[in-house]
Amino acid sequence: MNNLTKYQQGKRQKNFLIIIFLIILLLLTFLEIAIGPTSLKLINVIKALFLQGDKANIRVIWALRMPRILAAILAGAGLALAGMVMQSLLQNPMASPTTLGVNNGAVFGANLAIIVLGCGAISTTQGININLNNPYLTTICAFVFAMLSTFIILLLSKRHQFASSVIVLSGVALGALFNANTTILQYFADDTSLSSAVFWTFGDLSYATYLEDLIMFLVILISFIYFLIKSYAYNALISGDDIATSLGINVKRTRFMGLFLASLICAVCVSFLGIIGFVGLVAPHIAKKIVGLDHRHLVICSCLTGSIMLLMADFLSRILIKGVILPIGAITSIFGAPLFLFLIIKKKRGKNA
Repeated sequence: MNNLTKYQQGKRQKNFLIIIFLIILLLLTFLEIAIGPTSLKLINVIKALFLQGDKANIRVIWALRMPRILAAILAGAGLALAGMVMQSLLQNPMASPTTLGVNNGAVFGANLAIIVLGCGAISTTQGININLNNPYLTTICAFVFAMLSTFIILLLSKRHQFASSVIVLSGVALGALFNANTTILQYFADDTSLSSAVFWTFGDLSYATYLEDLIMFLVILISFIYFLIKSYAYNALISGDDIATSLGINVKRTRFMGLFLASLICAVCVSFLGIIGFVGLVAPHIAKKIVGLDHRHLVICSCLTGSIMLLMADFLSRILIKGVILPIGAITSIFGAPLFLFLIIKKKRGKNA
C-alpha cells in the first residue's frame, strides 16, 4: 500500500468518524428535547417539532427547551473550538479559555455589575430563587472585561513578537489580578449581591434566549469558517514558527487573529451563560485522539465533541437529582477533570510503551 492510498484511506476514516459524531449529536439533541421535568412521548415530540398537536407540548419544546439545547450545542462547539485554537497557536496542551484570563475577566465584570451596580436580587415567589435585576447589564460588563483581558494580553505580547510563553504568562498574571479584584468585591458585598454573583459564576444554560443563541451562532460560524480556511497555517505551526514562516505564513498575524477570535467566542459564551469549565480544555484532546492533528478535520471534530460534551452534561444536570437542575459548570468540571486526568495518564503510558 503506497503513501497516497494510506492517506486517502485515513481521510475516509476520519470523515466517517466525524459523521458518527454528528449522528450522536443529533440523537442527544432529540433525547434532550424529549426528556425533562415533563417527559414527552415520541409521537408528541415529533408533532411539536413541526408545530402540530398539543399547544402545551409546543410551548414546552420551542419556548423552554429549545433555547437551552441550542445554547448547549453552540457554547460547547464554541468553547471547544476556542480551546483547540489556543492549544495549537500556543503549542500548549493546557491552554484553554482561562489561559488569556477571559473567564477571570468575565467573572470580574459580572461581579462588578451585580455587586457595585446593583444587578443582583432574590425573589421569593416559590421559595428562595436567585435572579438578576438587569441581566443585560451583567452580560455587557462580563463581555467588556473578558475582551479587555484579551486586548491587554495581545498588546503586551505584540512587544515580544507574540511569543507563546509571554502570552501564557501574561494570561496567568492578568487572571490572578482579576481574581483578586473579584475577591475584594465579594468581601464587601451584602448577602443578596454575593448570592447572585456566586449563582452567576456557576454557569447556567437557562440564561439563553433565541437572541443570545443567534449572537453566539453568528460569532462561532464566522470564526469556524476562518479557522477552517486557515487550517493549513495551523498545520504548519505544528512544526514550529521558523518552518511556518518559510512556507509563507505570517506567524504574528495568524497568532493574533486566532487568539482574538478564540477569545471573542469565549467572551460571548461566558458573558451569556456564566463559567463553563473544562469543555475548552478536554474536548480538543478527545478530538485529537479521534482524528489526529490535521486541522482540516480537527476543527470540525472539536466542535462536535464540545457540543456532545455539553449536551451530555446538561442532560445529567437535569436527571441526577429529581426536581433539581444542577449548575452546568459544576457538572462539566466534575466529569471533565477525571476525563482529562485519564487522557494524561493514557498519553504518558503511550510514551513509555
